[in-house]
Amino acid sequence: MLEAHGLSDVGHARKTNEDSFISDTALQLFVVADGMGGHSAGEVASSLAVDAIAGFIRRTEGDGDVSWPYGIEPRLSFSGNRLRTAAHLANRRVFRAAERHDEYTGMGTTIVGALISGRRLAVANAGDSRLYLFADGRLTQLTHDDTWAATVLAAQGNSGPAGRPSSSMRHVLTNVLGAREEVDVHVSEHDLSGGEMILLCSDGLHGVLDDSTLQMMLSAGGTPVEIVPQLIETALTRGAKDNITAVLARYDGE
Repeated sequence: MLEAHGLSDVGHARKTNEDSFISDTALQLFVVADGMGGHSAGEVASSLAVDAIAGFIRRTEGDGDVSWPYGIEPRLSFSGNRLRTAAHLANRRVFRAAERHDEYTGMGTTIVGALISGRRLAVANAGDSRLYLFADGRLTQLTHDDTWAATVLAAQGNSGPAGRPSSSMRHVLTNVLGAREEVDVHVSEHDLSGGEMILLCSDGLHGVLDDSTLQMMLSAGGTPVEIVPQLIETALTRGAKDNITAVLARYDGE
């Protein structure tokens, strides 16, 4: 059984919401995208990316022939390759839209997606939107942030305060969909046993609520329909200025 709920809020400072998401239990697909760019281009980029991913997953749901324009990754399952290809197709759609329209030049979007097949969870991301797995009372981040800070800290081996990037560079993104013709999409797969919760969110949420707070709130229990509004409201109460999006899925087994 799989139940899920998603919400998005514009936050305290923004006039428009440039986040997009899909929460589809029938497809067992969950995606959060956080767009960027002037003239509402961020909203366009995130919406195009989510639509492209959902479209490809929907087209390849049956047993028909599937074309793989970006090749096959042997280490991934069929579902993992579907999600990987969907993300690359989303990158192409956003990039080409930016090429065709001058007002969209430079637009892009983060992406984090989850696709469940049986007891297997496929995860794909680019940018700093995150996916967390909550199981046995513990919260684990399954994605890697594509930010300047994460890159520098990884290279320096987390060498302490002296090696930390300046606050002005901390949230600079190093990889997003649509910014260039080719994109790095991080894909991983994980086994599920039942009872897990899967949280996808934009940095409007995880930038305000740290891991310990998220773990505490998920530990309190409740359904996704109950928990997601609490997450959004807590972020707003703590002064969230960015757009906030959260999608929470509970997996109770096949």
